[in-house]
Amino acid sequence: MAKLIYSAITSLDGYINDEDGNFDWAAPDEEVHRFVNDLGRPVGTYLLGRRMYDTLAVWETMPTGGDQSPIMGDFAGIWRAADKVVYSRTLDTVTTARTRIERDFDPEAVRRLKASADADLTVGGPGLAANAFRAGLVDECQLFLSPIVVGGGTPSLPDKVRLELELLDERRFGNGVVYLDYRTRS
Repeated sequence: MAKLIYSAITSLDGYINDEDGNFDWAAPDEEVHRFVNDLGRPVGTYLLGRRMYDTLAVWETMPTGGDQSPIMGDFAGIWRAADKVVYSRTLDTVTTARTRIERDFDPEAVRRLKASADADLTVGGPGLAANAFRAGLVDECQLFLSPIVVGGGTPSLPDKVRLELELLDERRFGNGVVYLDYRTRS
């Protein structure tokens, strides 16, 4: 069975953006971006909330040659090769290939998807991830802790969820970002 992985870049105090919605501090440098690409390469399907989809959809048309960084071009290729499921009640159409819309998060449908998938899945966006955490669907949690405290914003992890975790991997990057990879314990 495929794993469902939650991956997020977060401030040290646990937010994916600040109170004004800014996340410019979360932009990965080349070392972190290369590592993110390597983590994403084996992923077959992205499960995305509407805002996360809107943020990532630019990779569909991002130029991959010329002045473009090879690392950015690599991520664009990874994004384009994966299937995408967008959970939204308001989105009418999608602008990216290999993408479908689901109106509601159905834990049983995600369980079936995990059981039938040939490659791992990721869940992106803290609201959607909260649903997956509460349904007991998240198998792994990959956090990139950025060396900044923003004091408020959108939490990277859901409230009212208690999970025991087992540390699988850790890595420190030259820019001060720390990667932590945890498996959820049943």
